Amino acid sequence: MDGSGADRARFSVAHVAFAGGNGFPPEDTGGVQSSTDDLARRLLARGDKVTVLAPLYGHGWFGFAARAKLKIGGGLLARDRRHGYDVFRAWFPEAAVSEFVDIERPNVAVVQCHNTVPIAKAFRRRGVPVVIYFRNVEFNELGGSLDDLQDAQFIANSQFTADACRAKFGVEATIIPPTLQAERYRVLPVGRQVTLINPVKSKGLDLAISLAAACPDIPFLFQESWLLAPRDRAELEAAIQPYNNIRFARRTQDIRAVYAQTRVLLAPSLWAEAWGRVASEAQVSGIPVLGSTSGGLPEAIGPGGVTLDYAAGPDVWAAALRRIWDDPHRYAVVSAAAKSHAMRPEMDPDHQFSVFRSVLQRALS
Repeated sequence: MDGSGADRARFSVAHVAFAGGNGFPPEDTGGVQSSTDDLARRLLARGDKVTVLAPLYGHGWFGFAARAKLKIGGGLLARDRRHGYDVFRAWFPEAAVSEFVDIERPNVAVVQCHNTVPIAKAFRRRGVPVVIYFRNVEFNELGGSLDDLQDAQFIANSQFTADACRAKFGVEATIIPPTLQAERYRVLPVGRQVTLINPVKSKGLDLAISLAAACPDIPFLFQESWLLAPRDRAELEAAIQPYNNIRFARRTQDIRAVYAQTRVLLAPSLWAEAWGRVASEAQVSGIPVLGSTSGGLPEAIGPGGVTLDYAAGPDVWAAALRRIWDDPHRYAVVSAAAKSHAMRPEMDPDHQFSVFRSVLQRALS
């Protein structure tokens, strides 16, 4: 690929490569992966071509098969198509970019999360224009300075993230909240439990346990999202064992079943959340969210729930939960606000995709 402007201008159909240092299903799941998959499927439906370059973790049967492909093929990349588009995995994606470009010849690369800088620079060396998608504000994970990438296009997943990028790097990012297909999450919530998705310390696990202890009559579900190591899972199970109202569930591909059991979503994050995708997923079904004021969570939750300072303490959090849980009228009002918030124009998938396409066009031109 020569990467000339004249050649790029001729592309009426884009070939978009999503690349980054985050794993991809089935080896890793989360908001980044879900949003990437949604954008990929929209591009495919439009007639564009999509490929993904992700790190290989090498665990389990999937990892064993991928390692075998690498050994037999003799290259840096193992390919699979379980998602309906090609996903290439490499031990070190930044080192495999050149081989990836030789095989796939993308005309634009969307680079995100871990090791963004070395991966983006590798694409640039091959003449592929770059869009950098900021999905968090852990800028130490970028793997270098953006000084040589100032002419890239930038996307941020919230106003909070965009403001942080401007303050840190002096770049202006187009804001596109995490994309999601509402039909993949919409349920008739008939459950009677408070759900915490991703029960780890950075997501507010300690406060969630204290809150459950303060509300022994309310059932809590702690739903695994990031795959817990055996030791971490054992520590979690030991921590919740004294509480009869806390149940832990292993990671599942059927998140709709989880939301169907949920009456209130709990998001007491300590982490500076760039957005809070689970809040958006829950609100599609009118499920109110009780969350912290950390990072971009207030943007994600809006009027469709309650936000509190993490440090307010379990008693304050319990009182806020009770106001929603015990009052049917209050619950109905907040539930309706959650559903309305999920349907606002900024969350309209067609609008989001149109903005995303415009960023790609700017990169190509």
